[in-house]
Amino acid sequence: MKVNRDIRELAKQSGIFLWQVADRLDIWDTDFSRKLRRELPEDEKARIRAIISDLAAERGLEVKS
Repeated sequence: MKVNRDIRELAKQSGIFLWQVADRLDIWDTDFSRKLRRELPEDEKARIRAIISDLAAERGLEVKS
């Protein structure tokens, strides 16, 4: 099973690309991909979930949790 699968699936189901999350975190998309290779702490996951929700809302998309 892939680590951080919940984050990856939430972004995919919400129509948000991982590079968009990285941009909002103000990091390179390659750095974000590397970050996702290891399981993230729950507080960091919560921050990323909030970013995905914000991005989806800005685009008029529904977050599918």
